[in-house]
Order: sequence, then C-alpha cells, then structure tokens
Amino acid sequence: MQIYRTEEGAVIKKEDLFYFKEIDHWDAFINRKNLHKALMEDVKDFSIVDKSVLQNVVIPMGTQEIWASGVTYMRSKEARMEESKKAGGGTFYDRVYDAERPELFFKATPQRTVGDGGTVRIRKDSGWDVPEPELTLFISSEGTIEGYTIGNDMSSRSIEGENPLYLPQAKTYEGCAGLGPCIYVPEEPIDSKSKIRLEILRKNSMAFSSEITIDQMKRKHSELVDFLFRECNFPKGCFLMTGTGIIPPDEFTLRVGDEIRISIDHIGTLVNFVGQ
Repeated sequence: MQIYRTEEGAVIKKEDLFYFKEIDHWDAFINRKNLHKALMEDVKDFSIVDKSVLQNVVIPMGTQEIWASGVTYMRSKEARMEESKKAGGGTFYDRVYDAERPELFFKATPQRTVGDGGTVRIRKDSGWDVPEPELTLFISSEGTIEGYTIGNDMSSRSIEGENPLYLPQAKTYEGCAGLGPCIYVPEEPIDSKSKIRLEILRKNSMAFSSEITIDQMKRKHSELVDFLFRECNFPKGCFLMTGTGIIPPDEFTLRVGDEIRISIDHIGTLVNFVGQ
C-alpha cells in the first residue's frame, strides 16, 4: 500500500484502487504506530477516486526532519576514502564502516527539501556534485519503522573531500534533498532484494545509470534507528536516509539542467531537476 499527499488531502493506493480524503494534519496522519493496520481501517472512510488525483501530488512530509546515514555500503566507503585521501581523512571512513556506531547526520528541514518534479541544487562554491539515491525510512515518534520512500541526498564531493569536517556544508543547504513521490507502507519490512536504480539524463541522453539491491547494505535498518533515537526525540516522526551504494565515477559531476531519476521497487520513481 502507498500513501500520497496532495494539495487537497491524502490518497491511499491499495492494489489498483485509489482512495481519497481531505485531511487537516498530515503529520498526525502518518505518525501512527502500526500504520499499515491503521490505513486498512482508513480506506473504509475514504472515497474511491480516479488515478488523476495524483496530478496534484506534493512532497509526502509535513514538519519532520530528514536525517541521513553514511558509509553503509562498500562502494560508499571506497569513494569517500578516495575523495578525502589528499586531506588525510580516508581512514575515517574505513573506521566508521566497521565501527559499532554508524555515521548519522542531520540532512534537511522541509524548507530545504523538494518533492517529485522539484528542483534540487548544486552549490555555487562546489565543483564536484552528485546525487545519492537512498532508500529512506519513515519512523514514527515511537521509533518504529512504518514506511519507506525515496531520498535524493544531494552531495558536494569536492567540499567533503577537502575536509571531512566540512560534511554539514557538503550536505545541508537550500535545495539539498529530494523526497517522494509517496510513502510505501507494507505489512512486512521491504523485500531485501528490492533494487535502487539511478539514471541521470543530460540533454535527453543518458549520462549515467546504475543499480544496486538494498541487501548490499552492511547495517540493518533497525540498527540505524536505534542509534538515531538514543538521544533524539521526534514528536512528529522523522525520515532517515539509509546511505547509498551508487556513486558515479570520479570524472562525473552534475550540471544545471540534468534530470535525476531514482527508482526503488514497490515505491516508484522520484524525478528531480538540477538547478543552482
């Protein structure tokens, strides 16, 4: 089952049917323990509508924060070590990959996040930029994983590579994240064989494409959630990007006008355009 936020209310997609209802508080609608069970009850009071209701879809978040985890895939570890080698920071990534404590950092507020079809940005003071396609968890205020969406963790590799302490500047700025198009709410955890696919189009031609299955991730989702909630409270729930296993080659950098397409099985496709 999938839930979409529209300008008018909430849409539940169950099998091939779409159910709609006007709602006043998106935060309260998604921030429920046992969300799948709650949605099964909700559809009884929703109206069946046409698929055209999805024409007004907006970002499926309210006032929640987005956090992110890093170096959760081997490919990410290798890339981070290589880009920061000259700055002497390569061993940091090697250590965190094998450490008990994962890398977690604050990523974005709703103000700095765009939805499907939105424009993400590359920093004006960065010369090497990539999208990081990530399975993103929606976690309730009680610390339970209730759903999954697609995250575009925009990143300046040149700034982070210059010094690992510059990570907040490399990761958090205006238009630094994409999220959507919906929240996938299954009865059981998402299939570990689900694929994440990244396509970057430039002037209608494929500039880069790759894919990976989420079972290549070293850490468990529950492990990341446990560390995130140890000393943080999220009264409305939160989103957590779980890291990337897809990184374009070193000679690649995003350009203004590029189209980023991130697809994850069961969830759909998040499309963002690159601006500056």
